Amino acid sequence: MIRAGLLLAAGASRRFGPQDKLLARLDGRPLIAHAAQALRDVPLDDRIAVITNPQLRPWLSGFRIIQIEQGQQSDSLRAGMGAVGRVDRLLIALGDMPDVTPAHLHAVLARTTDLLPAASHDGRHPRPPACFPASALGALAAAAGDQGAARHLENLPQSQLVAGPNLLRDIDRPDQI
Repeated sequence: MIRAGLLLAAGASRRFGPQDKLLARLDGRPLIAHAAQALRDVPLDDRIAVITNPQLRPWLSGFRIIQIEQGQQSDSLRAGMGAVGRVDRLLIALGDMPDVTPAHLHAVLARTTDLLPAASHDGRHPRPPACFPASALGALAAAAGDQGAARHLENLPQSQLVAGPNLLRDIDRPDQI
């Protein structure tokens, strides 16, 4: 089974202010370093990071890096998927979620079936990190606008959800660091 990880780190950080939030320090390291390390600690055959800011590169060792122009959320998803190639599972994580653990990523990967994706769950709705089987990648590649993969996770059965209490913090503003 071929398993790849896709780290989406190409957001505009508009709510964070002029600084790239992924370079903001959290526990002595840039925000991006936390998500990248979690993906490095999961046994994957390939790791890809999609970025807009070249200053993120030093924190992404072990990843193939795809640099794109700033755009909508689906642009980074499509760019990453274009680089993935043939895989059986695609594990997608976000660069601004520093509390996600390798164990949580592994659990999401393990819940994915050949027909159904698996996703994290915050008690209200499914959300990234999420993992998609090969059978779902065509529909995922057609994502448009700022929806990204979210609409493909909306109606997942409970069996495909991995609870992530205290792990799914998404940093959007400086006061959240």
